[in-house]
Amino acid sequence: MSFLASYKHLEKLCGEVMNDNRRITAYIEEMEAKSRGTALVPGWNEDLRKLKHYRWVRNQIVHDPDCCEEDLCEPWDAQWLDDFHGRIMEQTDPLTLYRRAMEPPKPAPQASPQTTLPQTPGNGGRRQNAGCAAFLLGAAVILLLLL
Repeated sequence: MSFLASYKHLEKLCGEVMNDNRRITAYIEEMEAKSRGTALVPGWNEDLRKLKHYRWVRNQIVHDPDCCEEDLCEPWDAQWLDDFHGRIMEQTDPLTLYRRAMEPPKPAPQASPQTTLPQTPGNGGRRQNAGCAAFLLGAAVILLLLL
């Protein structure tokens, strides 16, 4: 794709994701509003810098009659825009990673206490009582034999 085609493709997606007609600008402003983005998301500053640069390039191409895509862009510029589009689709873009990093940690599932003798429903602990009775009966028999 050409630079402008890639930019428009990303711009449409950003508008949908951000639910904002300002599209890429809305994405950029959301990144700028996140004070901890640099600390929480690797590559945050680089992505923000590139988005701002490519927005500037797009504006130059569209609004300056003396500028054209061939003068301002290299093939890898369009590729970066396509890759960033893919990152949004895969939810590995900076804002998604930031939201994940800011989520409170989920509590670890707590282990249920283990009982030494499992009870079956409805036995009301009779299994444990039967074990105690058998032990006492056995102790009484041994005691009688010794006497």
